[in-house]
Amino acid sequence: MPNTDAVAGVLLAAGAGSRFGMPKVLAEGGDWLARAVTALVGGGCDDVIVVLGAAVVDVPAPARAVVATRWADGMSASVREGLEAVGPAEWVVLHTVDTPDVGADVVVRVLGAARGSHSGLARAIYQGRPGHPVVVARGHLAALGAALHGDQGARAFLGGRDDVIAVECGDLATGVDIDER
Repeated sequence: MPNTDAVAGVLLAAGAGSRFGMPKVLAEGGDWLARAVTALVGGGCDDVIVVLGAAVVDVPAPARAVVATRWADGMSASVREGLEAVGPAEWVVLHTVDTPDVGADVVVRVLGAARGSHSGLARAIYQGRPGHPVVVARGHLAALGAALHGDQGARAFLGGRDDVIAVECGDLATGVDIDER
């Protein structure tokens, strides 16, 4: 049975980072990983799941790691693996390791918007540009899982809906997804 108060953070960190030159979970000696875990914990996540793949590393406490064995199939495999590890949480915060300036204040804002909405769906936007984190209520997890394919995460699922709350966070972070060094 879902726990209506529980929030699980799923940190997507499985990719090889081919354009970046190495898996981004290793960036700055693991600093990006530590920042993302801190953002999720500080933002209200009771459980933080780090999805690994191309590089398997120790994750900072209190996070726990799961390995997406099919990580090379694309982001959908990582999201699917993370969602399977969520447990009874009512809310899932999807975040990426390669947005290092996103802090706990962004997570708090987007999670609050989702909790206060009728749809239970919210995503951060930065100066009108969609980004992370994305918050999904448990009732949408099956539909999200069914929409996952290839190298896309929740984009197809979110893009086909008109009830996703866009939460401007450009005053808190850039939300830039760093793809190259």
